[in-house]
Amino acid sequence: MTRATPIATSGAAPRSAVIVDAVRTPLGLRNGLLKNWHPVDLAALTLRAIVERNELDPAVVDDVIIGCVTQVGEQAGNLARNATLAAGFPASVPATTVDRQCGSGQQAVHFAAQGVMAGAYDVVIAAGVEVMSRVPIGAAVATGPGSPFSRSVLARYADAGGLQPLGVLAELIAERWAISRDDCDEYASRSIERAAQAASAGRFDLEVVAVEIKTARGTESLRVDEAVRRTLSARPDTAERLARLKPAFRTGGRITSGNSAPIADGSAAVLIMSEAAAQRLGTRPMARFHTFAVTGVDPNAAPAGAIDATTCVLQRAHLAIGDIDRCEIDEAFAAAALAWNRAHKVDPDRVNVNGGAIALGHPLGCSGARMLTTLVHDLVRNGGRFGLQAMSEAGGTANAAIIERF
Repeated sequence: MTRATPIATSGAAPRSAVIVDAVRTPLGLRNGLLKNWHPVDLAALTLRAIVERNELDPAVVDDVIIGCVTQVGEQAGNLARNATLAAGFPASVPATTVDRQCGSGQQAVHFAAQGVMAGAYDVVIAAGVEVMSRVPIGAAVATGPGSPFSRSVLARYADAGGLQPLGVLAELIAERWAISRDDCDEYASRSIERAAQAASAGRFDLEVVAVEIKTARGTESLRVDEAVRRTLSARPDTAERLARLKPAFRTGGRITSGNSAPIADGSAAVLIMSEAAAQRLGTRPMARFHTFAVTGVDPNAAPAGAIDATTCVLQRAHLAIGDIDRCEIDEAFAAAALAWNRAHKVDPDRVNVNGGAIALGHPLGCSGARMLTTLVHDLVRNGGRFGLQAMSEAGGTANAAIIERF
């Protein structure tokens, strides 16, 4: 079966891009249960899963766009192309890898949907992957010889003491918004409890595809996020455990390993089509893309970038935050998520209702696609109309998108 020629749009009304399906792997912790999975193979697993469960001939896919941050070692060499080959897709299906730091998976989705809306694609898969167990942490942003930060970039921020690490910036965000250590720990505790409740209730079942792992007992299928699995098995006193942790970036600080997202491994994939292609192929869309925004802030305010991106996307959509039924917000740091909520004054019962990255993990390039996967399934399950996703990114950029349930 050959790929269909995209529908011409000259003089025509803008086309809608729809989400047909979204899947993800369970997330593994660094050096944990997914450490033996090559990133290419983990991405290929979600690519195969999304075409198989939708009975889609991969030959009709016009492009595959995958977000990945640390594009070195096993994640170098256009990982997306290697993943399509590993997934068994025909060689005629192209693929490319994109990097917008923590928002790479979300940016892959934006590019895919915008390509459909522009008439360049009819069927496209957007995905994200990061296996942080198998690549050096910080390899893509190292300083010194070979650093991506040239003298000109560093000179621009010399008066500010240079470009600061994200953890230090999270401390500054907490100070600016008067967010206490207790606020951060309380937020983290709620995220962990929500994720455990969601897993126990089976709310992740439709979005998660099993991953085969080798254990001391042999091979088993991992179906629950590793961090959540530990929570469910140990049933720790979350609040007490968080309170015992020492600040990670500053003596007497607010940011700890417990109220920040753990380093993780994972992959997610989203099947996106034009409405005409979805109808022709006999699929039933879950939602459509409504509005996109990408914004920039000072790199030394990067953890708060999602605040401006959310303002921008709401203005473009002519919607108020009260119109949004579900929000998926980046939880790299509890302080940043709390600052976003204080800026936009959202009912906490509509934000990260199934837990966020603090509870699940933050596999950098995967997270944006993972968040959308969780968002669209939750929106369909609960019958809401609008869902919003926003992600702050290292370097001071941020992505936001609004989707609308069919």
